[in-house]
Formats: sequence, C-alpha cells, structure tokens
Amino acid sequence: MSRAPTPKKKLFEHLARVAKALAHPGRLELLEALAQGERSVEALAASVGNSVANTSHHLQVLREGGLVRSRKEGLQVFYSLSDSQTPVALLTALRRVGELYLAEIDRIVREQLADGEGLTPVRREELLRLVRTKRALVIDVRPPAEYRAGHIRGAINVPLEAFPRKLRQFSRDREIVAYCRGPYCMLAVDAVKKLRRRGFHARRLEDGYPEWKARRLPVDAGE
Repeated sequence: MSRAPTPKKKLFEHLARVAKALAHPGRLELLEALAQGERSVEALAASVGNSVANTSHHLQVLREGGLVRSRKEGLQVFYSLSDSQTPVALLTALRRVGELYLAEIDRIVREQLADGEGLTPVRREELLRLVRTKRALVIDVRPPAEYRAGHIRGAINVPLEAFPRKLRQFSRDREIVAYCRGPYCMLAVDAVKKLRRRGFHARRLEDGYPEWKARRLPVDAGE
C-alpha cells in the first residue's frame, strides 16, 4: 500500500513547477523582455523573434509557474511579471550559478561581453555617485517603448540607430554609461564600442534596468 505524499514532497512538487517554467531558453528570454514592462503577446513575439502561437504557449507555462500574470484588453492579452523582484532574482541566481560552474557560459561572457580595453563595468553604487556628482551621462539604448515603460532616473534614450544624430550633442568632458535590458544584453556592449571608436570615454552598467529597479533604485517612466 503506497503512502500518501508528505507535505514536504507536495511542496517540492509545486516548486518543481517553478523550475519547469524556467527550464527553456525561450521562456528565460521572455522573462527578460517582461522585466522591461508589460507587453502584449504580439509585442513579445516580435521582441524575441518567435511566432505568436509559440510565444503564447511559453507565457502560459510561465503563468502556471507563478512567474507572470495576464490581463485582457479587447482582443489582446497583455502579460507582466508577477512582481518586479522575484523573477529578476531568479534570473540573477541562474546567471551566477551558470557563470560559476558552466565553462561554456564563462567562455561566452569572456569572449563576447568582456571589455576589450580592460575597463570594469560600472557597478550600481558607482553609477549613483557619478550621477549625483554630474560626472557621467547615462544613456538607455533600448527601444523607445521600453524606455517609456520605465528607465533609470535621469537617463536619456539613445537607441543604436539614433547614434549618428545624437553623438554630436554629447560632451567628451563626461563619461558616458550605457545600459540596456540586462547583463547579457548586447545593445550596451555595441553602444560602448561605438562611443569609444568616436573618442568618448564610455563604459556599460554591470547589468540593466530590471536589476536596477529590483533594487528599488531611482526610476522614472514616460518620455
């Protein structure tokens, strides 16, 4: 006769639902996209380069795992994170474990994200000091819709395609700090390379807007 599962086993079964929700690269990318702000299924599909049907399926798995919530507006379904901190904290924990114990992740980070000139990415606490003393200009290189949904207070929106027009307005007397969606977002890496080629002193933030917001640091929304 089989024994009824203990409360601990039942709890672990439910925790495994959360782990299952995280166990797909497409769903991790959707969590990163949702960390920028609420999006419709169609907008999320375009953001991650996937079909609407496939994106909808992954979002339902994330919702079953308690990581996202949805609401309907007319014919559109909009998704957002269950809260602004927990899913971001889970992604951060996964990243740290992967970078410590998986050689493949360490190699990609060193080859693709490491600073070729030996400059250390700007830590959050350092950026706060630089902004307060007006020694740095902070630029958000995400698409305008993501910037409007929320951004680091005082940052200006300069998507990569706007660089040729915007760079003429920048002073070379201040350091420029670029950030985007998170620590693995290549937009900030590309922005820093472009800025340095044009003679600016530039670095990227160590992570991105979601991590900044999750630490309850100053943010704004709108233009």
